[in-house]
Amino acid sequence: MPRKNAANLTIQLSIEEKIILDKYCDKMQRTKSDVLREMIRSLKIYLD
Repeated sequence: MPRKNAANLTIQLSIEEKIILDKYCDKMQRTKSDVLREMIRSLKIYLD
């Protein structure tokens, strides 16, 4: 179910990038959304 205060994001990946992301998500048993959210949140350290 979508979050109430969420924005949709569409990105284009190369086939190789998609395969890497799919394999990582399968291995870690996480969704692509969860993985990307975590990666984006980790960028915050560069803003301080």
